[in-house]
Amino acid sequence: MTVNSATARYEGLGKTGKGHVATKSGVLDAAYGFTTRFEGAPGTNPEEMIAAAHASCFTMATSFQLAGAGFTDGTLETTCSVTLEKDGDGFKVSKSALTLTGRVPGLDKAQFEELAGIAKKGCPISKLLNCEITLETDFQSA
Repeated sequence: MTVNSATARYEGLGKTGKGHVATKSGVLDAAYGFTTRFEGAPGTNPEEMIAAAHASCFTMATSFQLAGAGFTDGTLETTCSVTLEKDGDGFKVSKSALTLTGRVPGLDKAQFEELAGIAKKGCPISKLLNCEITLETDFQSA
């Protein structure tokens, strides 16, 4: 079992407040707030961090599925787009869309899609999310 942590601080309230988020490892140390979340200002936002977590977790899970199937080399790249939409008086994350591109010598498209589908279901972040999760694949023969 592993335990990881992050700390978020928000000074001021609502739209005028300014946030700061940092991870224990120090790899993330960024500003966030209303303007970074809804107006494209520099900084991060919760949905971007969820997208990064889902993309990295899913990509690693796919690599382990491929290794477990006997493949030893390849390149995987995943883009994840997380959708935040209005939900009554608030908001909800409604979708996490994964797009995986892969090049793995000796692998065919059908097996690539099968193993990626298993990884999508088994990825710990996929299991955490309570939203629609989609997967598109782009297999490039090596």
